Amino acid sequence: MTTQTPPATRAGATDEATVRTRRRARAVAVGAATLLPAAVWLPAYALGVRFVLTDSQGTATVNLPVVLAFSLLFALLGWASLALLERLTRRAPTWWTTLAATVAALSLVPVFAEDATAGTKAALTLIHLTVAATLIPLLRRTTAG
Repeated sequence: MTTQTPPATRAGATDEATVRTRRRARAVAVGAATLLPAAVWLPAYALGVRFVLTDSQGTATVNLPVVLAFSLLFALLGWASLALLERLTRRAPTWWTTLAATVAALSLVPVFAEDATAGTKAALTLIHLTVAATLIPLLRRTTAG
């Protein structure tokens, strides 16, 4: 009596496909969270918002490359923290969502601590919320829980 064992690659292929799909979805989330703030910055700038911040250290202008770079940085940190939590706990989606929402809320503190026009503060707040509103649900959707 001979029994045939299914090839190991078949089961591995399913897991590999799932990993690939999850990675692709997370990359899309990072890309969206990186690029969508431009949809806030560009019209705000066109309407006269100059994104000039002043504090005790001096004056800084938040230009579009800075917005995109920081959006990318924090989106990648979000992905990395989710991946780490998935390895450490079964409740990763809950912990990560709490962490991400907390970071998003705390990211608004410097916006209001700086001296800037109301338009600059409003646009920067909207940029921060755009990153959070894009990244949190899109990355959360990629979790198993």
